[in-house]
Amino acid sequence: QVQVVESGGGLVQAGASLRLSCVASAPTFNTYSMAWFRQAPGKRREFVAAVAWGGDDATYADSLRSRFTMSREPGRNTVYLQMNGLKPEDTAIYFCAVNTVAYALASEQSGRYDYWGQGTRVTVSS
Repeated sequence: QVQVVESGGGLVQAGASLRLSCVASAPTFNTYSMAWFRQAPGKRREFVAAVAWGGDDATYADSLRSRFTMSREPGRNTVYLQMNGLKPEDTAIYFCAVNTVAYALASEQSGRYDYWGQGTRVTVSS
């Protein structure tokens, strides 16, 4: 069983930055790929970013790659999502997800991830 806990959300004005954190309680964290998804009110969950177990390169949704950066800190079993230049359309609940298949590639498909956090809410006012 892997516990996934997100933090760092909040209410900010347009143009501000936020850094979300996600801690996964797993002894083999370094072998897992991780991802961020988000779900805006009334919309389907969508892919934001993912990073493979090695953490060298992250994959992003095309519309977000210029403003969002995902990274991982293996020593703390933590991944981060740095969000800059936030826009009202970024308002959503942001979820962290874990793929516990060892050494899996990063994926944009939510079905690849078997553990999810409860989400952290990000609200961007105009």
